[in-house]
Amino acid sequence: MRYLLITYIKKPDGQVDEATTLTKSLKRKDLASASVILDFKEKKIIKASFSGTLAEKNWDKIRDFYYEFYPKYIDLLEAAYQTIEEVQNQETTTTETNPN
Repeated sequence: MRYLLITYIKKPDGQVDEATTLTKSLKRKDLASASVILDFKEKKIIKASFSGTLAEKNWDKIRDFYYEFYPKYIDLLEAAYQTIEEVQNQETTTTETNPN
């Protein structure tokens, strides 16, 4: 999984439902329908709007806000990419110390 998608759905009675999805790739319908799309590989906000208002695109702020509600999902996404970064860093270090 790479992306956290959050979609807000306003019901006729004024209540707002929230749907949360983890996905490996984005589809056009995700870009059109999701209110918030966070890319945990790039640590980037693809989309962040609430009731038609664009949110500040501050990764740490938005990530921390959703972490309060979805810690298991975010831990899972971050763990996957932390492991990849560690392996890449080890490969870089090995290449630098053994240039052969």
